[in-house]
Amino acid sequence: MSAVMPRVMTRGVVFIHSTPTALCPHIAWALEGVLDTRVALDWTPQTAQPGTMRAEFSWTGEQGTGAQLASAMRGWDGLRYEVVEEASRGSDGARWTHTPALGIHHARLSANGDVVVNEDRLRAMVAEAGGAMGVLAAEVDLALGSAWDAELEHFRHSGEGAPVKWLHKVG
Repeated sequence: MSAVMPRVMTRGVVFIHSTPTALCPHIAWALEGVLDTRVALDWTPQTAQPGTMRAEFSWTGEQGTGAQLASAMRGWDGLRYEVVEEASRGSDGARWTHTPALGIHHARLSANGDVVVNEDRLRAMVAEAGGAMGVLAAEVDLALGSAWDAELEHFRHSGEGAPVKWLHKVG
């Protein structure tokens, strides 16, 4: 008889930075599929890109829910989003960022929200650079998701002060 592993719970936030209005119900349906609960997002106009909408909400669920949420929204035209999952027992925190131009980026996060690059990745970056500082700097920027942060920054600021809704994964 195999032992049942206890569920490890965590929480996080989904930021829909901008989306065409037509995608709003599809995003809610995708999130409902992951969270297994009804999702009613408070959509507000995205002032950084007129004609698009934005929303954000906090969630609780099992470890790995952040990856499932990010995957559920991946690949839709015109959608910019971030999913953050807090660290939990046995797992680092994580952030997934997506832009139409760059696709998706995943990074591990420390307890204070800094991107963490593991030892093996650092060694590979140094080896890849072969002493060329410009190549090393580009590899570090890629690991940190600098291009994603640069593209999303003005969308983040236009959402300051927006309402946040808590959602819980059931089951």
